[in-house]
Amino acid sequence: MKIHEYQAKEILRKFEVAIPKGKVAFTVEEAVSAAREIGGNTWVVKAQIHAGGRGKGGGVKVAHSIDEVSKLASQMLGMRLVTHQTGPEGKIVKRLLIEQGVNIARELYAGIVLDRSTSMNVIMVSTEGGVEIEKVAEETPEKILKEYIDPALGLMPSQARKLAFGLGLSGDAFKNGVKFLTALYRAYLETDASLAEINPLVLTKEGDVFALDAKINFDDNALYRHEEIASLRDFDEESPLEVEASKYHLNYIKLDGNVGCMVNGAGLAMATMDIIKLAGGEPANFLDVGGGANVETVANGFRIILSDPNVKAILINIFGGIVRCDRVAQGVIGAAKQVSVNVPVVVRLEGTNAKEGATLLEQSGLNFVVAKGLKDAAEKVVAALQN
Repeated sequence: MKIHEYQAKEILRKFEVAIPKGKVAFTVEEAVSAAREIGGNTWVVKAQIHAGGRGKGGGVKVAHSIDEVSKLASQMLGMRLVTHQTGPEGKIVKRLLIEQGVNIARELYAGIVLDRSTSMNVIMVSTEGGVEIEKVAEETPEKILKEYIDPALGLMPSQARKLAFGLGLSGDAFKNGVKFLTALYRAYLETDASLAEINPLVLTKEGDVFALDAKINFDDNALYRHEEIASLRDFDEESPLEVEASKYHLNYIKLDGNVGCMVNGAGLAMATMDIIKLAGGEPANFLDVGGGANVETVANGFRIILSDPNVKAILINIFGGIVRCDRVAQGVIGAAKQVSVNVPVVVRLEGTNAKEGATLLEQSGLNFVVAKGLKDAAEKVVAALQN
């Protein structure tokens, strides 16, 4: 789950991670009131959307007076902000973060993520702040310092010092950097975050270390332990179809193609999308219906897939391990009778009772195309698009 920058900073504040003074605003009046409450003579007006690259898109501006805060807030609220992460359709700005200006001496980077290859969390820091970490990794990988955290030991003080030293910090800034990284890791760990990224992490001319920006994503599977974090979800920032799918515990992600996919298992779903592309098609979605795949699950999957006007054919790919293929076939048949399916449907069943399932589909009287393998299924669904 993603949250807004201002929400991430409120969480970090609770863990004593240093952040600038700031306040969220939903109206121009609230933006002006926030600026007055923060005080000073320089403020940053930041659009709040779930996407990076806001500054380049015109979503981050510096104001040097209250009148300028009001003017910028008027311009930003309701604007369609387009960045490299939103796509050409952009996102409508509905809230702003008004933040104190800081005297930036250097821009740095800090991030925490799980490295699945080592089964350990890794803290990454770099002196190249304000730049996408992927770009740094590609062009100057030697400028990224990593520390792997043993889950039995946690972040050791020596590791935090090594990272702060690697950022070139010294004196009070070094102490502040160690404190910052230690608090950031605690926040990441205790909130069951899947990503904590501070870019830029700034060193001020006064020697303070601040999270000038903050991005935190959370493990959906752990949200039941964090009701206060789950309540921060902003449905306006998510695809309506993805929101609808989540109501039925379906793992759905909308894509740009025209072949709807319904698969049980995340790995099989990804392989299915790959083979559709190899056959010359383009997947319209990722949809993992899980191991159950009963009538209700399949019906909801059909309905959500068909809600996408780009879908011109559907490929159902089920491996019968936990679930029997004949039961899946019965679910597909029942779902097709519940939902008006007006596009070609190719079904590939493999595993327990696959032959019985195929027979049920062929004798259903419905317009299913039964495939005999994954390659055959992909070729048939792409051929159906061309008919």
